Amino acid sequence: MLSENEKHEILAEAAHFERPQAAVPEALKVVQRRRGWVSDEDVRDVADLLGLTPSEVDSIATFYSLIFRGPVGRHVILVCDSVSCWVTGYDGVRDHLVRRLGVGLGETTADGRFTLLPAACLGLCEQAPAMMIGDDVYGNLTPERIDTVLARYT
Repeated sequence: MLSENEKHEILAEAAHFERPQAAVPEALKVVQRRRGWVSDEDVRDVADLLGLTPSEVDSIATFYSLIFRGPVGRHVILVCDSVSCWVTGYDGVRDHLVRRLGVGLGETTADGRFTLLPAACLGLCEQAPAMMIGDDVYGNLTPERIDTVLARYT
């Protein structure tokens, strides 16, 4: 169930849009920021609040790769698998992350610290290969640089 604060914040965001569908991404971000991910119950609650069907909200939620529809770790690592990153070493970056974290793509470490996900493009082609953790982007990745970056996240 959405808290009163969440409802207030979602309705404030929705006021900026002519159609309730346009407010859905922002509403889902509100929920995710407070809860870490968006559950089926959250989708229904957002739909009720905005006067939409759960299917309408879910179709928007599943379109955006940064809306997490299942539990994720405290830190989500998005590893870029675009053409630029692929050509400049994506396989090595992915393999190092998989070995270092002990999880595959789409999985979360046993301690709940990291979730590793692929990303179609992070817009950092000039610094490929790249990854993003939270709001921080990292380019020109090597195994050593990855290890240094991961040490920053506890």
